[in-house]
Amino acid sequence: MKILTPEIKEFVKRVKLGFIATVCPDGTPNLSPKGTLTAWDDQHLVFADIHSPGTIKNLLVNPAIEINVVDVFIRKGYRFKGTAKVLSEGTLFNVILSFYNDSTRSNYVIKNVVMVKVDQVLPVYSPAYDSETEEQIVKRWTEYWSSVYGSSDSSRH
Repeated sequence: MKILTPEIKEFVKRVKLGFIATVCPDGTPNLSPKGTLTAWDDQHLVFADIHSPGTIKNLLVNPAIEINVVDVFIRKGYRFKGTAKVLSEGTLFNVILSFYNDSTRSNYVIKNVVMVKVDQVLPVYSPAYDSETEEQIVKRWTEYWSSVYGSSDSSRH
């Protein structure tokens, strides 16, 4: 079943940053950003465990997961609900690890990879679309982020 359309996969690959929600053993939520998120195929997302001991621990106990990916300029994105599998060895782990080593060329040590079978995709839209066009929203947020990062004042970072 094809749940991730080509448009959704391209969006995830372009944005890269996903906010991963898991459930702690005591039932409280855990939210952690992951900059390695990508669409693997028509049903799965993957991300690398670089420094994610809490996320991995939670997923080993309860594989329920939600991932939010939102483009901060257009204020649109997706919520992905599904089930995660932590991989730390085997053929699939090695294939995904090779993908990250080839595509990121980073010095990070990847301890595990997480493959998420996506069961549901829901769109995320800002309420700003009730009164503004996408062009207006992009202009407003581009100007905002330019004012934050366009300054030489390093205290803003």
